[in-house]
Amino acid sequence: MRITKFISVLVICLLFGAGNLFAQGNFITNVNGRTHQSLNGKWKYILDQYETGQIGFSPLYKNSKAKSKSDRVEYSFDNAQTLWVPGSWNSQKEELYYYEGSIWFRKTFDYQPKHKNSRIFIYVGAANYKTTFSFNGKKLGVHEGGFTPFSFEVTDLLKKQDNFLILGVSNRREKDYIPAMVTDWYNHGGITRDVKIVEVPQTYIDDYTLVLQKESLNKKTRVVKGSVQLAGSDYPDKAKVEIKELGVAAEVSINKEGRGEFAFSSKKMSLWSPENPKLYDVKLIAGEDELTDRIGFRTVETEGKEILLNGKPVFLRGVSIHDENPVRRDRAHSMDDAKLLLGWAKEMGCNFARLAHYPHQENIVRLADEMGILLWEELPLYWGIDWKNEDVLKKAKAQYSELVRRDKNRAATIIWSIANETVPGEARNHFLREVASQVRSLDSTRLLSAACKKDGWEDGLAGDNYKVSDPIAEVFDIVSFNEYQGWYGGSPETCRNKRFTIEYNKPVIISEFGGGAIEGFHADKETRWSEEYQEYMYQENLAMFDKIDGVVGLTPWILVDFMTPLRQLPDVQDGWNRKGLVSESGAKKKAFYIMQNYYKNKKEEYK
Repeated sequence: MRITKFISVLVICLLFGAGNLFAQGNFITNVNGRTHQSLNGKWKYILDQYETGQIGFSPLYKNSKAKSKSDRVEYSFDNAQTLWVPGSWNSQKEELYYYEGSIWFRKTFDYQPKHKNSRIFIYVGAANYKTTFSFNGKKLGVHEGGFTPFSFEVTDLLKKQDNFLILGVSNRREKDYIPAMVTDWYNHGGITRDVKIVEVPQTYIDDYTLVLQKESLNKKTRVVKGSVQLAGSDYPDKAKVEIKELGVAAEVSINKEGRGEFAFSSKKMSLWSPENPKLYDVKLIAGEDELTDRIGFRTVETEGKEILLNGKPVFLRGVSIHDENPVRRDRAHSMDDAKLLLGWAKEMGCNFARLAHYPHQENIVRLADEMGILLWEELPLYWGIDWKNEDVLKKAKAQYSELVRRDKNRAATIIWSIANETVPGEARNHFLREVASQVRSLDSTRLLSAACKKDGWEDGLAGDNYKVSDPIAEVFDIVSFNEYQGWYGGSPETCRNKRFTIEYNKPVIISEFGGGAIEGFHADKETRWSEEYQEYMYQENLAMFDKIDGVVGLTPWILVDFMTPLRQLPDVQDGWNRKGLVSESGAKKKAFYIMQNYYKNKKEEYK
């Protein structure tokens, strides 16, 4: 296996040139707040099943064309078929439904910069899983990770006419990838989120952070501290942060590394919360660059077995969500997709959502800011991760760095989760401690957790007393665990005798529970796959969880049925996980209303 992999890498290096294989630096953040133009739409594509980057031994990224009747070029983007971007190739053409491999996409366009002396970047919201990026015949680098953004600068390569962007995307699964070989969701391949041309000045605002200080929470004057990082070579001495609605105009001194820190205070600030999702227009100015973002200010912390939002206890009325539009049977990528999913969650009474099991599209995070829905964001450290592989650890840290960079200014995001259903062990514990330390260093203002297992999880029948004692929970702020009593073990009524011992004096979230039902299939409550069975199971599970000391939130699995090759039972699953409270057609199952009523009562309790 190692020899085969070595030969594959050697072949790629010989074909592409090993010196060109590098990943980009920091991607452009807040692209919608900058000068930008969409490159979405129909793209030409060529399949590359052998994943060499060559068809007929001609480099695909070169976009070669025959210059004379004797020239040999064995591919043609010009005459190729098209796929929509963003979107997964599996959902667009029947013959690609189960395809896992490489596809090379080409987009041609003309572009005239909107400003003089601009720097031009091309931003990709996400492409699953590994992407080779080339522009106008020059290969610029490789990005790994199927759910986080990346961008490359193309300033010196840009032409007014006849530009071509070629992205080679592979969704092949490998042991040393994140996620690894097996997942319980669909492996949508392709350019799954927006592609944009972004313009910035020669020196631009690369990064920024604004944080409400906890110590000022109960004072008349609220204090916000933050930082600005510039990119370029000629840094201005000063930058500014303005919030007109609050009368804020803070001056920022920029050091020789292009960094500046600042603080401002306000007596008029309204705190962000699910009941009052107040956002302020924040303008950052540095030299020729002006950038606007909408930011809410709130605090989150734990105290004993409670989660405090703005200093007050909160119960997280949540649900787990996959980043998928079930109606289109495709990866979610638009604001309309986000509205569909969060609209169902809001109707159920949620003030919280677990974005499982990987970073979701930025639209859903920003919409949660607007709607007042708190978020748990997650990295796909899932089944089968190679915990002993230091390269995999580096990938995990890189992917989390990209996620935190994108979403650290979103008020809605309160929990970073680093794993789901992983088995304790020396190698895993070391790996996750390293990731936890990395996330803390990037953002110490949010809470840290992971969806853990409990003893006896595999069969749900290990006696009536369960212990939640995963050693990795020592480094978390919140203890979270998945519980499927009544589905993967026992019948729903066995929930009545179960007892849980939590080894840590921390808040507890039940990060998954539930079971499958076919929407429209009705029978008695003992008939599996019926809506009545799912309804009964939810009733018994909720009564069981109410007895656990310290439970401050639930995220049942899952909001809506989702695609997965692991679920193949004919005429029942047919390639879908049926644990959704909503069917893939948008019909609500009976258990949806159980949760809706439960959350209505919880909302009254926590007023």
